[in-house]
Amino acid sequence: MLHELLLALLGFTGDLIVDEREQLKTLGLDSPLSDESTFKLAPDISFIQPSERDLIEGLIKLGFYYRELDRFANKSRNLSWIRSVTSVHPLERADELSKQSSSSGEKKPSVYRRAIANGIVEILSVYRSAVLHIEQKLLAETTPILATVTQGLNKFFVLFPPLYEVVLEIERDDIRGGQLLNVLNKRCHCGVPELRACLQRLLWHGHQVMYNQLAAWMVYGILQDPHEEFFIKRQEDGDLDHRSSQEEISEKLARTSVHETSLTDWHSGFHISLDMLPDHIPMRLGESVLFAGKAIRVLRNPSPAFQFQKDKSFQQTMRGSQRIRGFMHSDFSEKETELDADLTGEELLPQSEADKIEAMLKDLKESSEFHKRSFECTVDSVRAIAASHLWQLVVVRADLNGHLKALKDYFLLEKGDFFQCFLEESRQLMRFPPRQSTGEADLMIPFQLAATKTIGEEDKYFSRVSLRLPSFGVTVRSSQADLARSKLALTGKANLTSDTSVDGWDAIALEYSVDWPMQLFSLKYLKVFQYLIRLKRTQMELEKSWASVMHQDHMDFAQHRKDGTKESISQQRRQGIRPMWRVREHMAFLIRNLQFYIQVDVIESQWKVLQTHIEDSQDFTELVGFHQEYLSALISQSFLDIGAVSRILDSIMKLCLQFCWNIENHESNPNTSGLENISEEFNQKSNSLYTILRSSKLAGSQRAPFLRRFLLRLNFNSFYEATTRGLLNVVRQRPALPL
Repeated sequence: MLHELLLALLGFTGDLIVDEREQLKTLGLDSPLSDESTFKLAPDISFIQPSERDLIEGLIKLGFYYRELDRFANKSRNLSWIRSVTSVHPLERADELSKQSSSSGEKKPSVYRRAIANGIVEILSVYRSAVLHIEQKLLAETTPILATVTQGLNKFFVLFPPLYEVVLEIERDDIRGGQLLNVLNKRCHCGVPELRACLQRLLWHGHQVMYNQLAAWMVYGILQDPHEEFFIKRQEDGDLDHRSSQEEISEKLARTSVHETSLTDWHSGFHISLDMLPDHIPMRLGESVLFAGKAIRVLRNPSPAFQFQKDKSFQQTMRGSQRIRGFMHSDFSEKETELDADLTGEELLPQSEADKIEAMLKDLKESSEFHKRSFECTVDSVRAIAASHLWQLVVVRADLNGHLKALKDYFLLEKGDFFQCFLEESRQLMRFPPRQSTGEADLMIPFQLAATKTIGEEDKYFSRVSLRLPSFGVTVRSSQADLARSKLALTGKANLTSDTSVDGWDAIALEYSVDWPMQLFSLKYLKVFQYLIRLKRTQMELEKSWASVMHQDHMDFAQHRKDGTKESISQQRRQGIRPMWRVREHMAFLIRNLQFYIQVDVIESQWKVLQTHIEDSQDFTELVGFHQEYLSALISQSFLDIGAVSRILDSIMKLCLQFCWNIENHESNPNTSGLENISEEFNQKSNSLYTILRSSKLAGSQRAPFLRRFLLRLNFNSFYEATTRGLLNVVRQRPALPL
C-alpha cells in the first residue's frame, strides 16, 4: 500500500489507485483534459476507512497534477521538430513546420513554452526529492504513513493546482510568446508567498527567452524569432506567395540588392505585434526597441557603395557638419575627424558600443525579477546609443544639411534665378498642352538651358535633380492655344466655375536622387514644389502680359508718329480694355504678396527653426521629428492642408492665367465678356479667400502669427475689408466698346 501510494504521487497508477481517464481510453472513449483530478482509489477496496479514503484521495491529486505538469514539460521540451527540419532549405523551413503540425494535429512549437517547461521541471524535481525523502523516512522509522506524507507534501497543495490551471489555460487557448508572459505576470499578483515565488521563477524563465531575442535584435540587428512569438515582427510581403517554389523565391531574393533590402527593412520591414507585446512593457518602450534594432541593422549593414572619400569635398562636408553639430563638443575631436577621412571599412557601430549594449542586457537577464524601471532605462540607453551613431552617420558623414539645402534650393525655389530662367525659356512651350509621348523630353530642353545659364559648376547637388512630367491622361484645355481654338465664349459665371480641366503643365515634378543612408529620411517636398512653381508661373505670366502689351503699344505709337496716321482700331480696342489693367494689378498684388509670404514668412522662418534644431540635436529620432515638423509647417502655413483655401488659390491662379491669355489674344478675339467674367470671379474668389483667412478659427491656430502678416500686407489700406462688405467692386460699369 505504501509503495502504491508513493508511485501514485509520481503519476503512476495501478490496481489500488486508478486513473478514470485511462479507463475511458481503454473503452475507446475520447476524454479531454480534465479540470479536476482523475486519480481515484479503486471502488472495490473495503479495508480502508472512509476518513482514510478521503485523505488518500486528497493526496493522490498531487500525483495527477504532477503527471499532467510532467506531460506538458516533456511535450514542450520535445526537440524532434529541430532534427526533422535541419536538412530542409531555410526558405522551406516554415512551410515544413506548418505541414508537420497540421499533419500531426499538434500546435506549433514555442520557445517560450519550452522555457516555462524548464521552470516547471525545476519545481517537479523539488517535488520528486520530497517524495524520495518521505520514502526514506517511512522505511527508516515507524511513523504514521498518511500523516508523514501529508506533512512532507503540504506546500505542494498550494503550488500544483494553480500551476495546473496555468498549463490548462496555455494549452486550451494556445498561448505563446508575449501572451504567455502576460498570463504569468497577472498570476504573480497573489497573496501566497510560496506560489508567488514559484510563478516569478516561471516568469523569469520566460523573460530569459525575451532577453535573448532582445540581445539578437538590439546588438546584432537579427530577428531571432522562428515561431513568431517576439513582439517585433517582420512585415508580411503580400507579393510573396507562400505557395511559390523555392526557385522563384530564391530568384526574387537574388534580384533584390542589399541596398533595397536595407531601405525596405527600415521603412516597412518590421512592425510591433500588439498581440505579442507584454502588458508590462509600454508601447513607447516597444517602439524604442523597434527603432534600436532597425538602427543597428543599418549600422551593421552599410551599402557597399557608401564610402568616405579623402578628397576636398569630403573635408568640406566634415567642416560643414562640424558647424551644424555645434562644433561637436568634446565627443568628436580633430583626431577623430581626421580618422573619419580614412574610413572605408570600419564598422559604423564600434565593437565597444556593441559590448556595452550586450552588458546592459546581460544585467537585466541576470536579475531574479523583472524591474520595469531598470528595463526602461536599459532600452532608453540602447536607443540613445543607436540614435547617436545613426545621427553621426546621416548628419556628419552623409552631409544631411547639404542635401536639405539642395532640396530648399530646388524644391522650395530658393534658386529663383534658375526657375525664372526656366519658366521664361519654356513659356512658349507651355502655351500648348504637353504631348503625351514627348512632353517630358520637350521640357528638358529649357530645363537644361536654364541650368547652363544659372547653375555653376560648384553646385554638386544639381546632378541629383531630375525633371519629370507624369501623364495623367486628362484633356488639357487651359493653355492659351486651346483657348484660342475654342469657339465657346465665357458668357457666364457657371461656365467658369464648372470648368474642372487641369493644365497639364501643373503636373511638373522634380525628383531628387539620394544615396544610402539618406533614404532613411522622408523627403516629401513634391506637393509644396508643384504649388510654388504654379505660383511662380502665374506671377511671371502676369508680368509678361503687361510687358508684351505695353511693348506693342509703344511700337504702335511709334508707327503712328512716324506715319502721321490716325489711331488704329487695335489701339482703340486696347484703350477700351485699359480698366482691365486695374484688375491685372489686383491679381499681381495678391500673387506677389502670397509668394512673398510663403517664401519669407514661411519657408525662411521654418528653415531657421530647423537649422537651430539640427545644431542642438544629437539624436536621429529627434532629427526625423524636427524635419517632419518642418515639412508639416510648410504645408499647413501654406494652406495646402485646408481644402477650401487651397481650392480657392487654385482657382485664382487659373483665373490669372486665363486672364493673361485672353488679354494677349484680344487682337484676334476682341470680345470682352470673357475678361469681365474672369474679373468678376476673381473679385469673388479673392474676397472669399480674405474672409476665410481672417476667420476666428484660423486666427487662433498655429498659423496666426504668420497669417496676420499676410493679411496686413493684403489689407494695408482696408481695400479687401471694404470689398468684402460690398462697398467697392473691382470691376466697374463701362460703356459699350465701339466695334
